[in-house]
Amino acid sequence: MSKIKIEGGYKLTGEIEVSGAKNSAVALVPAAILCDEEVTISNVPNISDIDSLEEILNYLNAKITRRDGVLTIDSSNIVNKEIPEEMSQKLRASYYFMSSLLGKYKHVEMYFPGGCTIGERPIDQTLKAYRALGAVVIEEGNRYIVEAEELKGAKIYLDMPSVGATINTMLAAVKAKGKTVIENVAKEPEIVNVATFLNNMGAKITGAGTSTIKITGVDTLHKCFHEVIPDRIEAGTYILIGALCGNQLKIDNIIPEHIDSLLSKLEEIGTELEIGADYIIVSKSDRYKSTNIKTAVYPGFPTDLQQPFTVLLTQCNGKSKVMETIWENRFMHVPYLIQMGADITVKNQTATIIGPTALTGSEVVATDLRAGAALVAAALIADGKTRITNIEHILRGYENIVEKLTSVGAKIESHEI
Repeated sequence: MSKIKIEGGYKLTGEIEVSGAKNSAVALVPAAILCDEEVTISNVPNISDIDSLEEILNYLNAKITRRDGVLTIDSSNIVNKEIPEEMSQKLRASYYFMSSLLGKYKHVEMYFPGGCTIGERPIDQTLKAYRALGAVVIEEGNRYIVEAEELKGAKIYLDMPSVGATINTMLAAVKAKGKTVIENVAKEPEIVNVATFLNNMGAKITGAGTSTIKITGVDTLHKCFHEVIPDRIEAGTYILIGALCGNQLKIDNIIPEHIDSLLSKLEEIGTELEIGADYIIVSKSDRYKSTNIKTAVYPGFPTDLQQPFTVLLTQCNGKSKVMETIWENRFMHVPYLIQMGADITVKNQTATIIGPTALTGSEVVATDLRAGAALVAAALIADGKTRITNIEHILRGYENIVEKLTSVGAKIESHEI
């Protein structure tokens, strides 16, 4: 385990370049094994979740090279075998291998995936899709055996627009016989990026980014080159940090329309923003107005940004509310913000924040990826020093976060404990 120590109170000036999207890359890597030829993916973030996926690829006997954000995967000699539980448990995205292996071999054995403990994260919609495509699903505790003599296209309605279920259904259906129609799908940019990757390999997918995706199955997929889109959650996190303590802080390599809901709220409270074609410059404002946010599926306000936005709301004048509608355990950062001096109460999945309040450095714990990012943001404006433990959670999704922040003036030390 490791920790970081942050000394707050410094203005951040300069430029931070956003890395490739974690939530896209962690699906693209398992998707690559559907192809029997070499595929190359660029702008891959250097994060621990990718390390975990690479470990699984090596276990399956794929040939991999990874250098300077470029990942080449040759799956021509992979072996379809049960992925060990300890590998599956390292991250949620491990279950994308279940769909790719099922799509490729019509048989897969795997354990329930891991990931952040932000609430109940069932895979029932994915299993429902497998069954609709003709597979038999056997559940043995937290272990799954899924097999089919043949996968056949089907009409599938997702009970909720889940990102994971949408991607898993695409991966399982891309080689199924006939036509698959998936309704009520997620519309996130990462869905579009994964569909584009599959199409670049020869898949026939239309409708990604809308509520209905249509797939005509193909027999084979061929090699291709593909680029991961910029990470909209990382971009949003650094923009929020800029709103807290930035002085002409430039966030580069972004797609502004991917974070419209965030930018709208920032403008509403009075944030100083300069929005370019692929960058945003942000500075701390002297006075912020309170506001309310409600998390929603894309293009609504992202649940992954409500924790760092909550930190900004502690600096707004008046009463603000944050309603979390996606995950039930998404306020695990709040007790630590209260410990640092914030005035926050949580009731029925809604946090009420009274501001502005001064924050003071403290000993805190990153309970999950985005809660950890929120604590980093809080520490940067706190009086004194803050020690954050369990930063492994943060490193799962933010490439070189310590280096990026120190390069623009933050005072951060990292330590092994």
